[in-house]
Amino acid sequence: MNRKILIAVDGSPHSFSILRYLGKLFAGAKEIQFHLLCIVPCGEHALGEDWLKEDDIINSLPHEAHKRWHQAKRYMGEALLQLARHGIDPDQVSTETRIKRTSISADLLTEARNGVYDAVLIGRRGLSKVESLFMGSVSEKILTQCHDLPIWLIDGQVHSDKFLVPIDGTVHSLRAVDHLAFILQNSPHSEITLFHSSAFLASKGASAKDDFQEIWGKEWCDLHLSDENSVFHAPEQLLLGSGIPAQNIHRLHTRRGLHPSRQILRQAMVDEYGTIVMGRRGKETKKGLIGSISEPVLLMAEGLAVWLVG
Repeated sequence: MNRKILIAVDGSPHSFSILRYLGKLFAGAKEIQFHLLCIVPCGEHALGEDWLKEDDIINSLPHEAHKRWHQAKRYMGEALLQLARHGIDPDQVSTETRIKRTSISADLLTEARNGVYDAVLIGRRGLSKVESLFMGSVSEKILTQCHDLPIWLIDGQVHSDKFLVPIDGTVHSLRAVDHLAFILQNSPHSEITLFHSSAFLASKGASAKDDFQEIWGKEWCDLHLSDENSVFHAPEQLLLGSGIPAQNIHRLHTRRGLHPSRQILRQAMVDEYGTIVMGRRGKETKKGLIGSISEPVLLMAEGLAVWLVG
């Protein structure tokens, strides 16, 4: 089954770390399509003027904005070459450079929802995490406004292709595993560790049986969620069902008493994982901006990718 990922880039050297990440994970994966989108700020005069054609806006741009537009176009050509060097076939990649219509975050969200994507990837420049996520950045706006699509946030250069997946037996963590299984289906090389800690129980909210059955069906749930060890068994079945080799799926259970977010980050650092895949509570949840565990993980993650799945 084909997968389609929206990649937000800004034409900066920082964006090339995103391309390296994609190559590290998906080189040779022919059934994944990537759409690189660059939204170019053009000044306030064109905001909200949907009746203007793109060519008309471009021709009327001030000098600096016109320069940014052409830089973005050149970057897209270089991005295709970079992805090819990293093992991504150019036929799998489409590119688009757009003039900002409303705001960068709003334009990205419009494309994400209209384009039927399976995930949205955005980068972070390695600034202060508080400033980057909570002071009006594009990342923060995407995270707070988009709960209907998985968000992949990339911080700096990610050097490992190993996945760490915190699980706690809730529907949220099983959704995260399901997303990972879908994205990596039939991947023979992906190394995935299912990580459970007794400390997770402190912040875990109970999930009703109907919540699971609504997504995976009663028969599957009766078969894989009734076992006392279902916290590991059910996620493993999702991964195995997507063609991930059993020898590439690992269990890690710890009873250390650290806060869950610290345990996750410590484990990622000690065992050199590159990507953390986490479930995410719905936007109606009042506990924290994006959840009591995922929020500090995002704040402190450096040189890591964090996938948030709602």
